[in-house]
Amino acid sequence: MRELSIVLREACADALALLLPVWCAGCDEPDIALCERCALALQPDVRRRVVEAPGGAIEVWSGLAFDGVAARVLRAIKEDGRTGLAAALAPTLAAVLDRAGAAGCLVVPMPTSRAAYRRRGFRVPELLLRRVGRPGRRLLRYARRTADQRGLDRDGRHRNVGHSMVTTTSRSAPQGGEITGDSGHPGPGAALRVVVVDDVVTTGASLAEAVRALRAAGVEVVAAVALAATPRRHGRPE
Repeated sequence: MRELSIVLREACADALALLLPVWCAGCDEPDIALCERCALALQPDVRRRVVEAPGGAIEVWSGLAFDGVAARVLRAIKEDGRTGLAAALAPTLAAVLDRAGAAGCLVVPMPTSRAAYRRRGFRVPELLLRRVGRPGRRLLRYARRTADQRGLDRDGRHRNVGHSMVTTTSRSAPQGGEITGDSGHPGPGAALRVVVVDDVVTTGASLAEAVRALRAAGVEVVAAVALAATPRRHGRPE
């Protein structure tokens, strides 16, 4: 029922956007949600980096540099509620998931804080995954409040989010800490294989914390994926 409510709310937002003045999210060209030139700027450029996490480093794959058109489009979704633009980002996220080896894995969206959800009315990683046709499972939640990561250096970001997440089903997990899957995924006694998904990665501190929480519950984290990565942290293409 909750998922139906989310889908209906997003559909209403998309329909309302058709009745309001519109401009290109990437360049402000009038009367179009995303012009052809800006749409071409969203073609995937899949890159890999390695982020240190408790229990061992994890590969993090991204599809765009969080700069220019990509940054403007993502901000239009997150800050202006232009959820219809997520469809233009879906091919890139699909390409990144494919490169990360997400086939056969459960996709786990990064959790959204209560404050961000109240402000937006939707969860950005989950919105993007639905546009790809890969609705994820919420295995993570925040156990405590964290400060805004913006303005913090690398060490400050790690301290801010350290031990801030727990798995949503940890209390019902079987002995040994393993979380069992839904239909089509590993059954009782088998650890899940997951790919963690976020919209933007900067230092990787939040993704590392997500990996720590999942591993603590017996989950095998295959990789992490972000739609975009900040340019100064972008790894070399592979």
